[in-house]
Amino acid sequence: MAVSSRILLLSILSLLASAVVGHDGKQQHGVKYDGRSLIINGKRELLFSGSIHYPRSTPEMWPDLLLKAKQGGLNVIQTYVFWNIHEPEKGKFNFEGNYDLVKFIKMIEEHGMYVTLRVGPFIQAEWNHGGLPYWLREIPDITFRSDNPPFKYYMKRYVKMIVKMMKEEKLFASQGGPIILTQIENEYNHIQLAYKELGDRYVQWAAKTAVSLKTGVPWIMCKQKDAPDPVINTCNGRHCGDTYTGPNKPYKPSLWTENWTAQYRVFGDPPSQRAAEDIAYSVARFFSRNGTLVNYYMYHGGTNFGRTSAVFTTTRYYDEAPLDEYGLQREPKWGHLKDVHKALNLCKKALLWGNPGNQILGKDTDAQVYEKPGTNICAAFLTNTNSRVPATVSFRGQSYYLPPRSISILPDCKTVVLNTQTVVAQHNARNFKKSKVASNLKWEKSLEPIPTVEQLPIDSKNPKELYSLLKDTSDYAWYTTKIELDPHDFNSREDINPVLRVASLGHALHAFVNGEYVGSAHGSHDEKSFVFGHGVDFKPGVNYITLLCMTVGLPDSGAYMEHRFAGPRAVTILGLNTGTLDLTANGWGHQVGLQGEKFRVYTQAGSHRVQWSNVDEKQTALTWYKTYFDAPEGHDPIAIRMSGMGKGMIWVNGKSIGRHWISYLSPLGKPSQSEYHIPRAFVKPTQNLLVVLEEEKANPEKIDILIVNRDTVCSIITEHHPPHVKSWERKDSHIRPVVVDVKPAAHLKCPNNRDIVSVEFASFGDPYGSCGSFAMGKCHAAISKEIVEQHCLGKTSCSVPMHPDVFFKNNDACPGVEKKLAIEVRCGRSKNH
Repeated sequence: MAVSSRILLLSILSLLASAVVGHDGKQQHGVKYDGRSLIINGKRELLFSGSIHYPRSTPEMWPDLLLKAKQGGLNVIQTYVFWNIHEPEKGKFNFEGNYDLVKFIKMIEEHGMYVTLRVGPFIQAEWNHGGLPYWLREIPDITFRSDNPPFKYYMKRYVKMIVKMMKEEKLFASQGGPIILTQIENEYNHIQLAYKELGDRYVQWAAKTAVSLKTGVPWIMCKQKDAPDPVINTCNGRHCGDTYTGPNKPYKPSLWTENWTAQYRVFGDPPSQRAAEDIAYSVARFFSRNGTLVNYYMYHGGTNFGRTSAVFTTTRYYDEAPLDEYGLQREPKWGHLKDVHKALNLCKKALLWGNPGNQILGKDTDAQVYEKPGTNICAAFLTNTNSRVPATVSFRGQSYYLPPRSISILPDCKTVVLNTQTVVAQHNARNFKKSKVASNLKWEKSLEPIPTVEQLPIDSKNPKELYSLLKDTSDYAWYTTKIELDPHDFNSREDINPVLRVASLGHALHAFVNGEYVGSAHGSHDEKSFVFGHGVDFKPGVNYITLLCMTVGLPDSGAYMEHRFAGPRAVTILGLNTGTLDLTANGWGHQVGLQGEKFRVYTQAGSHRVQWSNVDEKQTALTWYKTYFDAPEGHDPIAIRMSGMGKGMIWVNGKSIGRHWISYLSPLGKPSQSEYHIPRAFVKPTQNLLVVLEEEKANPEKIDILIVNRDTVCSIITEHHPPHVKSWERKDSHIRPVVVDVKPAAHLKCPNNRDIVSVEFASFGDPYGSCGSFAMGKCHAAISKEIVEQHCLGKTSCSVPMHPDVFFKNNDACPGVEKKLAIEVRCGRSKNH
């Protein structure tokens, strides 16, 4: 729908809005909608939502995550429902521990927030197999996500079960519960064309099935332009305020189900970033164009414990979200978005009840205005879309400066309470500190036996397909064969060895010949297939070839997922006098999983089933390492830094914290992930069993147990920054200051009720750099540190005025220089606590 037509429609809707809500005085339950917004229990609301996935954290973490989300201005939590963890085997269900969906939803309700429940059942989410259980793949004649009777049968059975569970617990808003939206399917438009009419019919069937369950709340389909009525089509992306063409019917609201706060990472990736300013701009833009719900994907990414991550996806998930992997506030992202929510809430009446309008202010600049005639209700969004050049615009008789690619929010059409490009919120830096208690680890090792065809007799002519062999029960499968070579097969030149070549469909392998490690190879997220090739010292007589083939998560997206394959497809020996020897049909033996997995050597009981010895200088591939550690001091999150290791998995007290892969370097020459989260809930006071499966030749002596904090807190503002948005309130339809002196200031606050124990850096003048690495410029007020210490030392929070007279005492040492104030403080436990 064209923007002008939509604005006209919204003007009409605003006149009818009071009739929509109703004034009969009765408590209304349920969720309705129109072209302006969702109507929850009879009321319109602006909705700020964040994705937090219950299986990617622990129940012990949930209260803190939800509290920080609410303090960040959220009133909705969005989560997928993960079919493959809840029904790992057909008919066998698990809703315990961090899979306790009902407990999670009830906890959200206790924190006074709503829920968007994305039932799927396909979810993608960079989650193993896109959330679909592996056993579904083995249903005869099944085709995922199409008008296919077997798939529809199991999908409907599952969706009905989840909805029934929610109803029995009275969790839908229509029952007085917190669930206000439910989602069926997920980004199906991406693959719909691949299924032709079967895809079109599937969309209609999925919507009809969902609506027939009568939840009393709307169903949504994200990125589904043809979502059938009454299902709402929603937007996913980074800039839905510009890219979203709008709902497919004028009586549906504009909802944004995924505003990506960064980019998920796969092994081999460099760091992923998205600036807080860019997210803030996108949110303000969307709400200025009739958006009324935004969801941050992710607000807390968390950890892909065990084998739950999708193909090649790192164990750490969306660490760059407002709450990082450990649940710590990532600043300024968390604080700046909180300020955006505050600013938009000051515009709430205008956005929900005002008539929309648009005014061109100049090149690349415009004003989106919401105003209710005959009242003081008015809000304006002054926008500069130019990403390089600032602009000064005139609006209603006043002049406003707009930095490049920014939006100024005016809740009364006069007062700027926030500019998206101008960050007033504090910054912080994450610190990994080596634990004093959990140090001096004493490691032992146990070698995983390398089987031969004698232990694993031939059971197939060709190597078996890896997915169907593993059935998602392990990452590992052994392939064994043997070949007898004659002395005449070898080249007489000693510098020329035969080469073992394995062409694989993915994802990785280690090769052994006669029990000796030969080498390894792997694919990537973008290209799973690879070819392994390595010179081998074969011997005359019988030679045993053993391949350890691996998956690194199952695929989570794309059409015809049930037809994806992995594992070795061709095995040859090159460089023999007799030519290339094809071993593909030589006859192969197979085994799923490792002996250590079978014995559960990562548990206390299982660790006694194998022999352990002291770690020495000799490094052997495919080795289990174990040690014990006591709980690190304090209450901060715990991590393990896997320095010196290659690839494998990590367990603490029998619980897997995920895959590690240090040897797969990014283009920057560094691992994609070096530190791995150990939840405090996994740790006992003493004697914690730490077990590492290491596939490559490595030494665990450099592994460290770390304490994680964000006790380095900073602020950097200029004399042109607006006052903090918390300086304003709406009262009697007017925007009024709530502080005496409405001026810019540096605001600092320590986490976890800690105090500011030292000022590490302070400079008023022209400092530069970022939090943790500030440096003085050519202009500097000598008393900067003294002033900051006077305002801040020993306090949990403080404000430092941004004024030249405070720092230069009416004697500006560098006139003409735009002044900045940069501060870095360290938080800790003071003597007062």
